[in-house]
Amino acid sequence: MDIRQDTIHGILLLQVEGDLLGSPDDLKLLHLAEHHLLEKGIRQVAIDISKVHYMNSTGLTILIRMLTLYRNVGGEVVLINPSDSVNKVLIITKLNAIFQVLKNTEEALQVLSVPMMSVC
Repeated sequence: MDIRQDTIHGILLLQVEGDLLGSPDDLKLLHLAEHHLLEKGIRQVAIDISKVHYMNSTGLTILIRMLTLYRNVGGEVVLINPSDSVNKVLIITKLNAIFQVLKNTEEALQVLSVPMMSVC
């Protein structure tokens, strides 16, 4: 799996290519997100998964851990343009109701740029 990263207006953009199966190499995605949160204070992440061909339950767990990590500090993780096979997995597991799934990077930047409302 290859990961490309960029930061735009305080939002971490990750582009993932290959399979997301939970291998030790795939855990780099989680570690990268943790690093940006803890070391750089970034609380918004957009993950382009349009080039992820296959994702198993362990790959899903990585995404869920990232989402939990960021939401626990008032942040957010969104998914961009999942491939057909990954979209089917998100629908079957009903995780499409948990993650915001957006069409493109521009939409993700727009959604994540809006200040999140805090619940008291």
